[in-house]
Amino acid sequence: MNERINRVLEKMKEKGIDQLLVSDPLSIRFLTGIMVNPGERLYALLLRTSGKHTLFLNYLYYVSNTGFEEVWFSDMDDQIGVLMEHIDTKSTLGIDKTWPARFLIPLQERCPEMKTIWGSDCVDGVRAVKNEEEIAIMKQASVINDKVMERVADFIKEGMTEKEVADFIDAEYLKEGASGVSFDTIVCFGANAADQHHTPSETRTLKAGECVLIDMGCIWNGYCSDMTRTFYCKSVDDEQAAIHNLVRTAVEKAESVIKPGVRFCDIDAQARDLIDEAGYSEYWRIRLGHFIGQEDHEYGDVSPINKNVAEPGMIFSIEPGIYLEGKYGVRVEDLVLVTEDGHELLNAVDKKYRIVG
Repeated sequence: MNERINRVLEKMKEKGIDQLLVSDPLSIRFLTGIMVNPGERLYALLLRTSGKHTLFLNYLYYVSNTGFEEVWFSDMDDQIGVLMEHIDTKSTLGIDKTWPARFLIPLQERCPEMKTIWGSDCVDGVRAVKNEEEIAIMKQASVINDKVMERVADFIKEGMTEKEVADFIDAEYLKEGASGVSFDTIVCFGANAADQHHTPSETRTLKAGECVLIDMGCIWNGYCSDMTRTFYCKSVDDEQAAIHNLVRTAVEKAESVIKPGVRFCDIDAQARDLIDEAGYSEYWRIRLGHFIGQEDHEYGDVSPINKNVAEPGMIFSIEPGIYLEGKYGVRVEDLVLVTEDGHELLNAVDKKYRIVG
């Protein structure tokens, strides 16, 4: 944990801030090993480049011997006042992305000489580069995801509802030792697949000739997996097969250039240019991918506006799609790990379309 904190402190120095208030519970877990679900209550870790760090804790939280200076308070205490006793109110304070306005604004009002700036990137930039332990965990999470995707492909039958398929996936994760899902499992039949974050229906049944888009992921040892595949029930017509092949090729083109030093906008362009040239630009208007770790969507993305470069240890999705409202949709998604000299796919399930049901 000290190594992670030291990396954050280096980024703070680069940013020119001496103190940073970290409030995202997952970031605090990442830095300390301590997990608290604070709900609406104040919870924060104050990092200082001086090396003295303070954890602010409500008496409700069941933690002890944290290794940090601990400042305890109750619901009835002046919690902003407690913070002010430990923050340099004449200096600049970095603020985390999740700190609620109900705490931030009163602190700003009571400390008019203190400058507050966005500081999340100091922690999120460190979280974006996984160490060997994190990589091993995320690989196993994707192994589970692969297993369950293969099982659901065999499970799907004409006449099933989207909800039946989603429930099967969720149950299989638990059988494999996952603690739950990375996000609500997405199962879409036919025209519903054009809705990119569709909620599985309890009444919509699968018909022959329809697509089956499944976007799914599980949590294993606190880290997420994520993958999408698009299948077809009984048969696939020429138009859908051609679009699926186009999307699959876009995935493969983008993945082929991933290595350290390549800009994310250039990775995005590999897929986007191919789809644009085929005449489907208006049917795909979102980024190519997102970073992933303790959360399914973390800081960082693969998009036309991200000029940052890939670094070893980064893990992100590659997931182009084409969505034709009222007809169907196609998405194919892998997770990719940037290695020292290239990349490694975390998903092994064949990306080619498959006939199911």
